[in-house]
Amino acid sequence: MSDVSYTVEEIAKLLKISKLTVYELVKKGELPAYRVGKQMRVDNVDLDAYKRRSKRARHSAYASAPAPGSLSAAGLSTVAPSAARQLVITGQDVSLDLLARQLEKAAPGYRPLRSYASSMDSLVAMYRGEADIVSTHLLDGDTGEYNIPYVRKLLIGSSWTIVNLLARRAGFYVREGNPLGLADWTSLRGRSGLRVANRERGAGARVLLDEQLRLHGIEPSSLLGYETEHTNHLGVAGCIASGDADFGVGHEKAARLVGGISFIPLAVERVDLVMLKKGNAEWIEAVLRILRSDSFRGELQAMGGYDLTQTGQVLYET
Repeated sequence: MSDVSYTVEEIAKLLKISKLTVYELVKKGELPAYRVGKQMRVDNVDLDAYKRRSKRARHSAYASAPAPGSLSAAGLSTVAPSAARQLVITGQDVSLDLLARQLEKAAPGYRPLRSYASSMDSLVAMYRGEADIVSTHLLDGDTGEYNIPYVRKLLIGSSWTIVNLLARRAGFYVREGNPLGLADWTSLRGRSGLRVANRERGAGARVLLDEQLRLHGIEPSSLLGYETEHTNHLGVAGCIASGDADFGVGHEKAARLVGGISFIPLAVERVDLVMLKKGNAEWIEAVLRILRSDSFRGELQAMGGYDLTQTGQVLYET
């Protein structure tokens, strides 16, 4: 049964504990997990290993006084925490991989894990206790503000901080030479048969498109392929290059990686990190030091396509 895996809900039922307890075990590294799409899963072999450790802890309690990793004074089974606490970093930009590598060196008591989720899914994961550092670039069309309006709505009752990671240009991916002459958002109005390669719901690029369609009075149903979703920028860009769609929305860097397309800049999107403050002061300080360091900035500048003017600046705190 080594190829069997379980969802968080299934683990909670099997162990007769709450889902929040399962998330806490995952975050502490006591129960290894990984993400498949929007679901977090635990392999059967890892579940069995956790159960064996728990049984050993219970048996040892009969021979000795309560101690970490054995029965507590209340008679509840606990497991000694692992040497390094796991920090789940969500988001798709390559800058987050760089952050994870530097954080592993700068904060040896923590083990960064990467999850490649969309902006909205990342915030929902944080609300559920599944993520520690969330990357988001969500435009609120009514205010023109990025991220803060969404964080306020989703993380109600939590104490959090928002710090800038970077800024980057977003816009249209079109076929090379822009044969349809798509110059701005109004170019999408009244274009019969215009085909779009769309991102999944909750992605920053999808929110940017949806907000602009709403603000410019353009019906999403007027765009062919609107309901067909791609899970990353490269997928959208590749769809344009292959001729399967006329345009898509994404950031400039992905456009540089795919031949046969042109990029039409329309917005500068702010990519921020969201971190919950309660009990996390130590590693949050480590993150801030990395973001403000010459080594981190130097590596991002070498990649090109990023505006680092506000990188490391705390933009909002509760």
